[in-house]
Amino acid sequence: MTATPYSAPMGAQPERHPVTEQPCPFCEIIAGRAPATIVHEWSDVIAIVPLNPVVDGHTLVIPKRHVRDFATDPKVSADAMLHAAQLMRWTDQPMNLITSRGREASQSVWHLHLHLVPRAENDGLALPWYSGRSKTEAQR
Repeated sequence: MTATPYSAPMGAQPERHPVTEQPCPFCEIIAGRAPATIVHEWSDVIAIVPLNPVVDGHTLVIPKRHVRDFATDPKVSADAMLHAAQLMRWTDQPMNLITSRGREASQSVWHLHLHLVPRAENDGLALPWYSGRSKTEAQR
């Protein structure tokens, strides 16, 4: 499926990363200024294959409206979740749906996005917060 470029409002400046001041990579994809493999597109959300998928089928669901994280705009977050669920309704495959808020929670792109990560028994993937240590060990 080919993406239809999203047009930002006239005179709008591209969103920038809070530290590096680089343009938001997801806004660049949505605007048609950066390439992406589109899995599905709705009027308000796109689903793409990440640059470095951790497994086959790993998909990012991204609202076209730039919001920093899931708490910035609950409606945009809910719409992204709705589309993620619609996309995966056809399968009963085990899967993680992951999003992050803040650097400490492993957020690396400051634009809300949901990771859909298909899972299999003994696939070797650890959840971001799983280190193999107990909470007591981690606090030492």
